[in-house]
Amino acid sequence: MQLHPYSYSSNNTGQVMNSLKRMFFRKRVKPLVALLAMRKLLKDPDDTRQVFKIIDALSGDVIGRTVKRLADNATGRDLLAKKPNIVTLLNDSERLSAMPLGSIGHTYWQFIHAQNLSADGLIASSEGTKEYVGFTADERWTGNRLRDIHDLQHVMTGYGRDPVGELSLLSFMTTQVPNRGIDFIIKIATHKYQQEIPSLDIQSLLHEGRKIGQEAAWMPTIRWEERLTESLEDVRTELGFKAPVKYKSSHINQPELFATT
Repeated sequence: MQLHPYSYSSNNTGQVMNSLKRMFFRKRVKPLVALLAMRKLLKDPDDTRQVFKIIDALSGDVIGRTVKRLADNATGRDLLAKKPNIVTLLNDSERLSAMPLGSIGHTYWQFIHAQNLSADGLIASSEGTKEYVGFTADERWTGNRLRDIHDLQHVMTGYGRDPVGELSLLSFMTTQVPNRGIDFIIKIATHKYQQEIPSLDIQSLLHEGRKIGQEAAWMPTIRWEERLTESLEDVRTELGFKAPVKYKSSHINQPELFATT
């Protein structure tokens, strides 16, 4: 017996309900949660957990859109199929430190050890935010991937972990992967800089971050696991990562604004 075109079998009904559930959890925006987290972040800029809470509260369907973009090209589809776990490699200090001097992997190792960081630290900071309820395996992997390559983005762009460097990197990130949560953080921080440190041309630095993000290759679709032993400068040139000249100039001319805590 054929089903009426507007009726559903129990199996189809379940699929539709699961799809609606995923849409609800992905697209739900929580402005009050974001505002509360922003207040806490302004009081303690080192509280990384609040950054993840803000992004989670306002990001909407950013992960779903990223999965679709990955699925649009062969490399992205292969990454989605294989789902490599880059955290294991990024946490392998012995292996990274043994990579050639000047390579992406060795530079990453120098960066995280100078700052006393780890890839696991990003995971710990994100705990208590999005649990990916109702998400597909592709979406969960993509969400984790975007989080796990954060410090790798520092290395590729040349932005430091000082407040200005982090904000400039966020400008790069939301250009590569548009995210309303990150846009909100940038807007609030920009206003704060303009009010408290008008001598710093923060808009120019953010514009530079956006420009680098526009011209560079899309980071989520790069097989970073296979490129860590390659020369950082060569890969930057190949993938179109321009140096943040204005950021580095400001770093030299106004060093007091770039101190990390």
